Amino acid sequence: MLDGMTNADATASASAKAPRRRAPAGAAVLREDVTEAIRAAVFEELAAVGYARMSIEGIARRAGVGKTAVYRRWRSKLHLVLDLVSAVAVQGLPAPDTGSLEGDLRLLYEVTSRALRHPVAGQIIPDLQAEAARNPDMADAMQKALREGQQSVASGIVAAAAERGEVRADVDQELALDLISGPLYWRAVVVRGPKLPKGYLASLARATAAALKAL
Repeated sequence: MLDGMTNADATASASAKAPRRRAPAGAAVLREDVTEAIRAAVFEELAAVGYARMSIEGIARRAGVGKTAVYRRWRSKLHLVLDLVSAVAVQGLPAPDTGSLEGDLRLLYEVTSRALRHPVAGQIIPDLQAEAARNPDMADAMQKALREGQQSVASGIVAAAAERGEVRADVDQELALDLISGPLYWRAVVVRGPKLPKGYLASLARATAAALKAL
């Protein structure tokens, strides 16, 4: 059912647009613009009040929709946040193809660093980490989502490097992921320092490439 429409409204709309096939009775047609508005509202709400104080009511109010629009898509704020974490982790990273291991790492670090230094991310990530320490379901889901997203990109970088002969074909994938992904998340979540020193990302890419070649 279109958000904000009654059963009678939806039926009349479908009839007016004949000869289109009418959606099955009771079927939900979720508007993508409403979904995106809710997702944006979640990030804003997390940054403003944190996960513990975040509510479906607050999200709906910020998105300009009713609570039912949120509940049609997610059954709780936990599932909503986990869905967003998964989407960002998987879709938010590039698949670098610069022609060299160091170049691929440099591009990955530049994009990841910009995302992690965003003011909203700076507020949300520590808050979710703290909540994950108290909530086993969130901890498991966040670890799975973030690891899968990072592992997909890191594996692609390592595989391309192996094809070019820059690293061994049987390189330890787990260790490679730790080497590639660890430094920036350490700085973002633990150190939480100011702007990165000049030349840091280039040096990090060079050092990581050398470490991977030595495995």
